[in-house]
Amino acid sequence: MEETPPQAAQASPPFPAVFTPPRALSSASARGSPTIPSPSGPAQFSTPPGPPVFSSPLRPAAVPFRTTPVSPQPVPFAPRTASSSSSVSLPTSSAPHFLNGAATPHRHLPFAAPSLEDSSVDSPYVLFSARKVLKQKKLLNAPSLGFGALVSPGREVLPGPETLERDPRRCLSCGAYVNLYCDVLIGSGQWQCVICKKMNNSEGEFVVSSKHDLLQWPELASSTVDYVHSGNRRPGFVPMSDSRVSGPIFILIDECLDEVHLQHLQGSLHAFLDSLPPTARIGIISYGKTVSVYDFSEGSAVAGDVLPGNKSPTNDSLKALIYGTGVYLSPVHASLPVAHTIFSSLRPYQLSAAEVSRDRCLGAAVEVAIGILQGPSVELSRGIIKRSGGNCRILVCAGGPNTFGPGSVPHSVQHPNYAYLEKTAMKWMESLGHEAQRHSTIVDILCAGTCPVRVPILQPLAKCSGGVLLLHDDFGEAFGVNLQRASTRAAGSHGLFEIRCSDGMLVSQVIGPGEEASPDSHETFKNDTSFCIQMHSVEETQSFSVSMETQSDINNNFVYFQFAVRYSNMYQSEITRVITSRLQTVDGLSAYLSSMQEDVASVIIGKRTVLRARTTSDSVDMRLTIDERVKDIALKFGTQVPKSKLYRFPKELSSLPECLFHLRRGPLLGSIIGHEDERSVIRSLFLNASFDLSLRMLAPRCIMHREGGTFEELPAYDLAMQSSYAVVLDHGTDIFIWLGAELATQEGQSAAALAACRTLAEELSELRFPAPRILSFREGSSQARYFVSRLIPAHKDPTYEQESRFPQLRTLTPELRARLKSSFIHFDDPSFCEWMRSLKLVPPEPS
Repeated sequence: MEETPPQAAQASPPFPAVFTPPRALSSASARGSPTIPSPSGPAQFSTPPGPPVFSSPLRPAAVPFRTTPVSPQPVPFAPRTASSSSSVSLPTSSAPHFLNGAATPHRHLPFAAPSLEDSSVDSPYVLFSARKVLKQKKLLNAPSLGFGALVSPGREVLPGPETLERDPRRCLSCGAYVNLYCDVLIGSGQWQCVICKKMNNSEGEFVVSSKHDLLQWPELASSTVDYVHSGNRRPGFVPMSDSRVSGPIFILIDECLDEVHLQHLQGSLHAFLDSLPPTARIGIISYGKTVSVYDFSEGSAVAGDVLPGNKSPTNDSLKALIYGTGVYLSPVHASLPVAHTIFSSLRPYQLSAAEVSRDRCLGAAVEVAIGILQGPSVELSRGIIKRSGGNCRILVCAGGPNTFGPGSVPHSVQHPNYAYLEKTAMKWMESLGHEAQRHSTIVDILCAGTCPVRVPILQPLAKCSGGVLLLHDDFGEAFGVNLQRASTRAAGSHGLFEIRCSDGMLVSQVIGPGEEASPDSHETFKNDTSFCIQMHSVEETQSFSVSMETQSDINNNFVYFQFAVRYSNMYQSEITRVITSRLQTVDGLSAYLSSMQEDVASVIIGKRTVLRARTTSDSVDMRLTIDERVKDIALKFGTQVPKSKLYRFPKELSSLPECLFHLRRGPLLGSIIGHEDERSVIRSLFLNASFDLSLRMLAPRCIMHREGGTFEELPAYDLAMQSSYAVVLDHGTDIFIWLGAELATQEGQSAAALAACRTLAEELSELRFPAPRILSFREGSSQARYFVSRLIPAHKDPTYEQESRFPQLRTLTPELRARLKSSFIHFDDPSFCEWMRSLKLVPPEPS
């Protein structure tokens, strides 16, 4: 367990940035950007049992990004014709896409122009909490429910948006982009901006004989368009067209590991090396009290250069490496045997110091890696330096804290000056992260073992560079999978995200992995009220939560939202993705509530709540905040029970309270996770995660294995703990497989059930990053507490409520029901129904 410092350092928190625009803005503006992952191909089972058969339809699994080496990789952009975006037929085992909260088959992705009579545009990049906007300011702005969107500009979908190799047309007044909702005067070619309503000239380009002829311009026919600019920011860089080419990867290895941990790490590193494509370039550095940079030029011999770890590398030492005879970055096909030999040559820590007291110069090692990746900073006199691939990536394999050299903290948190030194180290790591980001280098820190790694110090380095920090139990399977998936995910750099809204809509808060952009970092227009965010990286696994309000009652029939992201992709092409949405406005509260996307609203509320839970005491306060929020929603949007003081929750939002109940008692706010460092990491992941992963982390998904190898999805209640069955519980970062005691005694059946459940768990998480920890255990074992604590204790409810909310219970015989009832252990946690009644609310009917 991690030690607790005597005083918390007040420095940049290890959380995604939250942006609150000034309230004095006079017109709508917003910014934010999330990334909603999509499946890249059919999910295949990897174990002997055949594909599971579900007795009831299952919602799509959360699959934030492409992970396996055989997954389709992004290809350089090229113009597409309408015929090239034909539908793709995928096996039925593929998870359907999520379009604004609704499961839709791949072939129905709507990139063709929707009818202008449609009230909204379904977009795989933007998920609104409601498909309609309420005109009344007082109810729309109600803080308990609110209105917002999850935006994912870096998401990759098939077929992708139309690609145009030219500059976009923009409103000269506010900077908004021309789009399919603009009113075009076909006689003069002028077009009216949907954001500021000003007229703009097209220099005769849009002069046509009929409105239908305007559809020849993709930006006037599609809600999402990519503009591609072949220029690049990096002097001397030649974009490579080969899709196999990727940015170089530096692997940083902790030298202070005990033998058991080192053996697991070596196994993961060997497997990682074999998973890389032959053209990938890699470098290897190990760090302890010194920094060892391994040289691939010595053939089968293990050789390297050693730099001191007590200070930052000097320019002279970096020049000696870069211009010397050593080869520190080499393609896999040329250095595979040498790399395997280097990994095999690693030795466990030999001294007697405790794990937490060992000298680790992680900060200096990252500095050396950034210096080598940056390479020569000037062009050669005889030509141009060719650097294949785009973004570079540093993968840090850490087993303990940074306790030596720059950015370090004392070995013991009891040090009298620890709080000040921690604050100084956090600032230094934040600065190093920004330096890495400026050089298009992403730093991912993968920690494992039982030694405290001091998450508050390392988190700013990962966050500011656009990377992630992950904690693992050991350097085994989950660590190895995440190592592979971290290296293969495509990422853009130098991202700038803009949000523009019409009709007095304002952005009140944006939560996500970025920071407010400075005014000189982007082009500004005379009446530009956009809200701009500088993104650390642009990836599928990201998501921004955007909360919005209106300045006054809305009079128009539609409200327009435009999201634009400009970034440099992995091939150093400049991409501008423009996404435009239109939502209908309504007067009636019932119409507004009926249009609510409950899952999206739950995730947005969850992120707003978790953002404020930075300490254990904050978490307790946030649990009380959820109680007040649920009561306020019922008071404002529900109805009072006749002749009673109880209120009914609106039937249109029947699943929202249960999601929030899972949030208040789960790992994000509850006491399931023991240490604050673990809670900090999981909260940071949740605040940055895509919609699918965020939803799964918010509320677990419970699937029961039945006779004949079929599966049935059930509510996440403890009534699913039936001794004759196996149950899979997917909670985003963890997947648990629970074997009932009666099933476990039947050797053949339990082995088959366990194999089928393991297969299902692997399929559910095949494309997920970070890869979840998969644990299996028997009923009554010590590990079963992880499973039980995440289920709602519905066994405490009356029989009629149990059957209403858990219909599968009706299929059990009286004897089985009696045995199930007797298996539960009494504890004080309330059930969902008990919690609702404690708030003076009637539990909503199950949907």
